[in-house]
Amino acid sequence: MTPSTYQFRPMHAGDLPLVRDWLTVPHVAAWWHDANAFEFVSGDLDHHDMGQFIVSCADRPFAYLQCYRIGDWHKGFGPQPDGTRGLDQFIADEEMVGRGHGSAFIRAFSESLLKSGAPRIVLDPQPTNARAIRAYEKAGFRRTGEIDTPDGRALLMVRDA
Repeated sequence: MTPSTYQFRPMHAGDLPLVRDWLTVPHVAAWWHDANAFEFVSGDLDHHDMGQFIVSCADRPFAYLQCYRIGDWHKGFGPQPDGTRGLDQFIADEEMVGRGHGSAFIRAFSESLLKSGAPRIVLDPQPTNARAIRAYEKAGFRRTGEIDTPDGRALLMVRDA
C-alpha cells in the first residue's frame, strides 16, 4: 500500500449519518463508547482547530480521522511544541480491520502533516487497546508514558518531525 492508496476527504454535514452508523459498529463502539461521541464529532464539524476526514481506499469510505491543534483543553498531554497536532481515528469497515490499513493511513496522514511543518503528532489510545497501539507503532509513533485525560487513562504516543 502506498500513501496515494488513501484519500482523506474533509468531512461535511452530509457525512454525519454515516459516521453516526459507524460509531455503533461493535469494534468501534468498544473504544468510542462515550455516550456523547457523536455529539462531539458533529459539534466539532466547523471548529477552527479541528479537521475531520472520511478516509477511503479505492473510493471506498472505510474510516474516520480527526486532526486537531493541541490547545488548552489538552493539558494532560503535558508541554508540547507549538504546532503539535493530535489525531484520533477508527476503521469502521470490518473487512478493512487487521489488514494493515490502520498503520498505513495513519503513517500517510502523519507524514503529510510533518512535511507541512507540524513539529510533532500525538495520539492517546487507551492503554488496553493493543491493536491500536501496535498500528501506531507501525506508523512510526513511540510510547512516552501513561497520562490522565478527561476520557480516562491513556498512553501518550508521539511522532516527531
